[in-house]
Amino acid sequence: MTDHDRPAFIPVPPRLLVEKTHNSETATEERLALNRTGSFEWDLDARTLDIDEAGLLVFGLDPAVFDSRPESLMERLDPAERIRLDVAIDEAIKGGSASYSIHFRVPLEDDSDQWTHVQARILRGADGRAHRVIGLVRDATAEVTHSAFVLDLEKRRQRQTDIVERTTSALSRAVTVDDVTAALTGPGGLARLGADGLALGLLDNTALNVIALSGDSLEVVDELGSGRLDPKFPLADTVLSGRPRFVSSLSALTRRYPVLEPFVGQLKFQAAAYLPLVAQARTLGGLALFYRERTAFNADERNLCLGLAAIVAQSLQRATLFDEEREFATGLQSAMLPRRIQDIEGGEIAVRYHAAWSGRQVGGDWYDVIALPKGRFGIVVGDVQGHDTHAAAIMGQLRIALRAYAAEGHPPSTVLARASRFLAELDTDRFATCTYAQVDLGTGTVRVVRAGHFGPLIRHMDGRVGTPQVRGGIPLGIATDFGDEEFPETRLDLVPGETLVLYTDGLVEEPGADIDAGVRTLINEVSAGPAGAEALADHLSDRLWERWGSGDDVALLVLRRSPDPGSPRAPRLHQYIHQADPEGLSDARTIVRQALTDWDMAELADDAELVTGELLVNVLLHTEGGAVLTLEVLPEPVRRVRLSVQDRSSAWPRRRTPGETATSGRGLLLLDAIATRWGIEPRGEGKAVWCEIGPAAPPTSDPVHRNTSVHTDPAQPAHPAGSEHRGDDPPNPVGSPRPGDDRPDRTGSAGGKR
Repeated sequence: MTDHDRPAFIPVPPRLLVEKTHNSETATEERLALNRTGSFEWDLDARTLDIDEAGLLVFGLDPAVFDSRPESLMERLDPAERIRLDVAIDEAIKGGSASYSIHFRVPLEDDSDQWTHVQARILRGADGRAHRVIGLVRDATAEVTHSAFVLDLEKRRQRQTDIVERTTSALSRAVTVDDVTAALTGPGGLARLGADGLALGLLDNTALNVIALSGDSLEVVDELGSGRLDPKFPLADTVLSGRPRFVSSLSALTRRYPVLEPFVGQLKFQAAAYLPLVAQARTLGGLALFYRERTAFNADERNLCLGLAAIVAQSLQRATLFDEEREFATGLQSAMLPRRIQDIEGGEIAVRYHAAWSGRQVGGDWYDVIALPKGRFGIVVGDVQGHDTHAAAIMGQLRIALRAYAAEGHPPSTVLARASRFLAELDTDRFATCTYAQVDLGTGTVRVVRAGHFGPLIRHMDGRVGTPQVRGGIPLGIATDFGDEEFPETRLDLVPGETLVLYTDGLVEEPGADIDAGVRTLINEVSAGPAGAEALADHLSDRLWERWGSGDDVALLVLRRSPDPGSPRAPRLHQYIHQADPEGLSDARTIVRQALTDWDMAELADDAELVTGELLVNVLLHTEGGAVLTLEVLPEPVRRVRLSVQDRSSAWPRRRTPGETATSGRGLLLLDAIATRWGIEPRGEGKAVWCEIGPAAPPTSDPVHRNTSVHTDPAQPAHPAGSEHRGDDPPNPVGSPRPGDDRPDRTGSAGGKR
């Protein structure tokens, strides 16, 4: 160790201090020798070293053979110490210092080292050049050894403090018992404890269950101790007695617990501390810490182990209480959710509920599927304000009330109005949000109302996701308090293969981000997810709920209308075109061309694309809503394309004779020129304009006369009336025509083009 930065302390002139006589009569020299301290004078110009007998004894040199050369003394040092001493002296002399002080080791004949301390003053001339060095040399072994002991003691105490602080910090964030075990056994867990292995056991009535193991070869601990509260085993003995056991060797362990003798060869540790876990006078279990090399436990180490056990016990007590409360709350909420979801005809439903991960965040979210008359059913997703058992209790009551009102056959708006009144009468300050819909999969009609909740998403057949504009009212309970129980109804339509998604806010709340960003992420995941309802529900749960690490519970309902499979010889597709979508017309034309190419009918693509554009433009310009485009192939005897555009308008197109400068009125003329057959058919409150493109059908025995009345295909389902129009999604599609039907046309010939 080097101390040349500390100025040498010499209370008297150095020459007086080191002045001596050759007959050793000076009292000062005798006192120095008794303290194993000598003096020296080093002539830098003559390169000689004059050192007294006491100083030579410090270096272990015989005064009779010392030749006064500094090199003779330096040769006794190890090379590393020699270099360090040379560097320190050289820096002091050349750096202009007046003194230097340094500790170094001198090897002794018994192969031990002696710590030696030199404290010297550098004497310089008027020019500042160093001429002589005078000073003291002494045996500093006792001093340095004591200092090393103190430093080692400080290091050990600091290490113990760090262990306690790191363990306390890690366990302070543990909420559940799983969190506690993860903090102890996860990355850095053993390092925080200063151990090489651990076993954690919890009492369960009269059994001791090992719930955590970490370290090499400790599986034998689980085999020997788990499930048994037997004093023949050390961990169980510690728990039963309430006293810690410190074992300094495996032989001591087997002497105390002979049952472990056959397993000693499987254990890779040399010492262990078995500690009871006690919190508020209640024994929770036991903690065993294992060490590979330690052979003894001093008082400080035992206190450290007991302190760690107390920290773990308090964390486990807190976590156990939380788990019990959480289990009660989640059990209460699960009991209030439907035990099973009914199977539905014409589609599939998947539901998911996830309790929150952190805190006592359980209670408010719910879903339900309600059977209704005439093959219809109701679906609902909602959220009661708050995240506690009170919210769960209110949710259960509200769900049952809403189910009862829906089952009575009331329209959706009435169902929510009565549910709001019911919640307001519960004598609670909680409110609830929800989205409720009545669904008829036979026609694809969905009538939606919402109360302060997210509107639904609709995934189309091509993967696009729409966000229909569903008008809504204010939350349930508040609506009644404010005297505003208006929940306007919006009509949506699902074409075959489309999917409706209802959800609560826990699915779109990303910590630190705007909720709109979470909704956009949800839309992207719905678009990218699989088609099936169950698979899509799993996909959304995995990608979003687990991704956010949600502190909120989540209710999710996915409804898919069964797709229209068509057949290899007679494929079909359905596409909804929103009136306000500027790219919808272009997308529809592209879809038609691509479909005919895929069906090996590319020669009809130009005509079909042109007709598609004309029919859709007519709907988008002259009606108040969107349109459903149906494209299908009619099989033998003549393979043709049938194209149908359905809308909600009751006004039929009229054939006109436009002038040369007219900008409209040629649509039906174009249709008449291109189509083999075409016609108009009523569809509930609207109509469908259809046409067939391709080779003409062979003549039949009952020819169709021109200009007959419009024929309604009995195979087509009538579209139920409704007052609301879908904001983003398609009305009920036209059903498939019966192959071989000889449909009368509105203005065209049954036998070919006009």
